[in-house]
Amino acid sequence: MREVAVVAFAQTRHTGHDTGLDETELIHPVIAEVRERTGLRDFGFTCSGSCDYLAGAPFSFVSALDALGAWPPISESHVEMDAAWALYEAWVRLQHGDIDSALVYGFGKSSLGDLRTIMTLQLDPYYLAPLGLDQLSYAALQAAALGASREELDGIVRRSRTDGRANPYALDLPLEGDEPPITDGAAAVVLAAGDLAGRVCSRPAYIRGIAHRIDSHYLGMRNLARSASAADAARAAGVGRGHVDVAELHAQFSHEELILREALELPDDTVINPSGGPLAANPVMATGLIRIGEAARHVMGGGASRTVGHAASGPCLQHNLVTVLEA
Repeated sequence: MREVAVVAFAQTRHTGHDTGLDETELIHPVIAEVRERTGLRDFGFTCSGSCDYLAGAPFSFVSALDALGAWPPISESHVEMDAAWALYEAWVRLQHGDIDSALVYGFGKSSLGDLRTIMTLQLDPYYLAPLGLDQLSYAALQAAALGASREELDGIVRRSRTDGRANPYALDLPLEGDEPPITDGAAAVVLAAGDLAGRVCSRPAYIRGIAHRIDSHYLGMRNLARSASAADAARAAGVGRGHVDVAELHAQFSHEELILREALELPDDTVINPSGGPLAANPVMATGLIRIGEAARHVMGGGASRTVGHAASGPCLQHNLVTVLEA
């Protein structure tokens, strides 16, 4: 396999309300930032992640290409999910050997609609959707199945808040004060292969392992207190082959962090979500990519030697992607 590394990462200053910026205006600053950091103007491959349901318009990702200056034509692809999976596609593309760089970006404006209703659309339309479950309802089912103490969950929520206060939204127990904030934002990552990585970055974060696995979509067919797909992805990516200094986990609720800690078999001294994680900012369709970017940032900055970036998709941690990054 070719050596591929994260050589640049940028994200917007996320907001909890609609700033009036369209997708192109949201993305352009982060694209400009990673170009400046690497000195690269053009990329061998570009891949993005977004969701038309958030924008309420078909093919909304096409208009976002204006931020790249896609003329002359570029080699471009898109995934209708979190941009962490766009990064996976770009990593696979770089393995072909004919290009050495890739740009990955993701964006989402959750403020435009009712996120609870939108996320319900991913449920099975025959057996689950008619039950009226929304995003918080099935998260509460998982929290109840786990049976974690209120003190454990409150500690995770408090740690994610920069001001030490819990989220003011009042939710049904056992998730009171435990909800990812509505967030608009975007992020971008540059991948480089071979000698190019060392030329454009003084300390690249090399992807030593990356894998994703998925569980059954039907909640009644899996143990909600565990995440078999996260554990399988972690083993395939090689998380346990060395010490993990920092792990950025795509845990949108505090109980998910407890499940993921166990699934990834992270030791007690691993620092979890020093960025605050999704409980601090949750720009849907970019949150997973940000976890990988934040994990890479610790390596590139010299603060860690080995980190893990995790992304999740689907209800109750259905689909999990795990990335191991090393200096």
